[in-house]
Amino acid sequence: MNTNHTIRNLFPRQFAVIMLASAFAIPVIAQDAQTGTAPQTTPPQAVQQPSPAASSSMNQPKEGFWGRVNPMARKKWVKKQTDPINDRLSELDEVNAKNAKDIQDVDSRAQAGIRQAQTTADGANQVATAANQQAQNANGIAQNAAGHVDHLNTTVNGLDHYQQVTEADIAFRGGTAVLSASAKKQLDDFAATTSGQQGYIVEVEAHSPLAGSTGIQSSERLAEAVKRYLVTNHEIPVYRMHAVALGNAHSQTSDDMKPVRTSSVHIRLMENSLAAQGAVPPNGTAPSTGAERP
Repeated sequence: MNTNHTIRNLFPRQFAVIMLASAFAIPVIAQDAQTGTAPQTTPPQAVQQPSPAASSSMNQPKEGFWGRVNPMARKKWVKKQTDPINDRLSELDEVNAKNAKDIQDVDSRAQAGIRQAQTTADGANQVATAANQQAQNANGIAQNAAGHVDHLNTTVNGLDHYQQVTEADIAFRGGTAVLSASAKKQLDDFAATTSGQQGYIVEVEAHSPLAGSTGIQSSERLAEAVKRYLVTNHEIPVYRMHAVALGNAHSQTSDDMKPVRTSSVHIRLMENSLAAQGAVPPNGTAPSTGAERP
C-alpha cells in the first residue's frame, strides 16, 4: 500500500515537470522554425569560450516572441523611411494646388478677354450694320434724286413740244370783222374741244387779200374778233391764245401756197406732250383746264 501511495504522489509531480518543460520548449521550437535550423547541443567548452561568430551574433538585436525585431521598432523604422516621401508628396500637392490656381486665374483672365473681345466685335458689327443701312438709304436717296433729275430733264425738254388736236378755218365776208352765224358755230365747236385739255394753246393766224400794211391791219381786226368771241363766250384764257396778223402772206406751217383771195382766220388747238401724258407742270401747280380764267 505504501508503494502505491508513493506512485500516486509522484505522478502529479511528473506531470507538472512535463508541462513546465513544454512551456519552455514552445518558444525555442517557434524560433527554430523561423530560422530553419535544428537545435544543437553546445559543449560546455563552447559556452565558456564563445567563437567570433557567436560574439558578433550577440551584438545583433535580441529576438523577441514575434521575430528578430521588435514590432514597435519596425514601425519607427518604416516611419523614418516614409517621412521624406510624405514631405515630398506634400510639396508636390502644394505645387499642384498652386498650378491649379494659376491655371484657374489664367483661364479666368482668358474668359474675360474673350468676353470683352466678343462684346467689342458685337459693337463693331452693330456699327457696321448701321453704316450699311445708312449707305443703302443714301443709295436709295441718290437713285431717287437721279430719277427726279431725269424726270425734270424730260419735263424741260418737253415744255415746247406741242401736238395738234384740232383746227378750223373761220371765213369773213367782204373783209369786215363781223362773225357770221356759221363762223360762230365753228368757234363753238372748236371751244368744246378744249374741255378737259391740259397745257393747250390756241394758234390764231389771220389772213387778208390786201397787201402791205392795209392787209396787216385788216387781218389784225379779224384775229381780234375771233379772240374776243372765244374769251367772252367760252372763257378761254387770253394767255392761251397766240395771234398773228399775216395780211396776204402765208405762214410757214401752211401747205397751200396759192395767193390769198379771201379774209379768214385759221385756228389750231395745240396740246403740250407732257400735258397729254398727264404730267404735272414743274412748278407743282395743278394742270390748267379750258374753264379757267385769266
